[in-house]
Amino acid sequence: MVHYLLIVNHINLKMKRPVICITMGDPAGIGAEIIVKALSKKEIYRKSKPIAIGSKCVINDALKFIPSNLKLNVIKNTEEIKGEFGIIDFIDLDNIKLHEFNYGKVSTKAGQASLDYIYKGIDLAMKGLVDAVVTGPIHKEAIKAAGSPYAGHTEIFATYTKTKNYAMMLADENLRVIHVSTHVSLRQACDLVKKERVLTVIRLADKALKDLRIKNPKIGVSGLNPHAGEGELFGKEEIGEIIPAILQAKKENINVDGPVPPDTIFSKVIGGQYDIAVVMYHDQGHIPMKVTGFKYNKETNKWSTISGVNITVGLPIIRTSVDHGVAFGKAGEGRANEESMVEAIKMAIDFAKKKS
Repeated sequence: MVHYLLIVNHINLKMKRPVICITMGDPAGIGAEIIVKALSKKEIYRKSKPIAIGSKCVINDALKFIPSNLKLNVIKNTEEIKGEFGIIDFIDLDNIKLHEFNYGKVSTKAGQASLDYIYKGIDLAMKGLVDAVVTGPIHKEAIKAAGSPYAGHTEIFATYTKTKNYAMMLADENLRVIHVSTHVSLRQACDLVKKERVLTVIRLADKALKDLRIKNPKIGVSGLNPHAGEGELFGKEEIGEIIPAILQAKKENINVDGPVPPDTIFSKVIGGQYDIAVVMYHDQGHIPMKVTGFKYNKETNKWSTISGVNITVGLPIIRTSVDHGVAFGKAGEGRANEESMVEAIKMAIDFAKKKS
């Protein structure tokens, strides 16, 4: 009887592993390589059933130049997933050949291929066939050449899931940031600092952290201007837009504080005073994230550490991503760092467990 229960529990544990879909990104970049390297880690298979979406010829090439002993299991649907360490379950869209692009070069064909992988991942998630989507890096110029009107992954996911209220969140260990605006000019970013948008992002931050099992998360809201405006000496956005949003959030019992001067808020997040910083524009959040997560070694002329995860919050599906680009300078050479991909997969697993 005890032996039977152990078998049943073992089966149940295997069944509970979330299915994590990983899109390859731009074939001319490092996406295939970092997928292979990430899926060489046994811990990912203990906690999930990962499947990759891309082109078989590209992933096979990565297996050769890394090199790697992992085997491909090409599948047509999620029912064929093996979920076994040593095997990459792979959906082959067969939409590009090796002779149709060059590593490290912008290509319309590669841009379109990367979009196809994304659309497939979204479709699987919306149908409930996978529990989360993890995206490899794409090239904005390449997808634009392919006819895409979107600035990046965030906008694509929001459009294809018909999501109105969403935000980009970045995370690396104790530092988390979430953006009021992202892929717009700095001039436009200032104009987008409005009470309703700031309030929406505060709400999204609160829910996202609670989904990550952080009880009563403490949210710090950054100012837009130096010294958070200094009482309108350096700008009026804090008093006119940001403070009213904070006051409304407090009425909703959200644990929020600010506006905090942008030059101190990130140290306070890292130090534990806040669990996340609501930032007003793209670089206000990305610069501190990459200062802490990216380490460059001038002796080796390489990035020794590339960490951090990009999460789109507010979607009806789970989407995480690496927090770096296609790295054309090292594509196809076998020296790409997979750290951010591993973290993105682990973050997707965490969100999927909460959702289940």
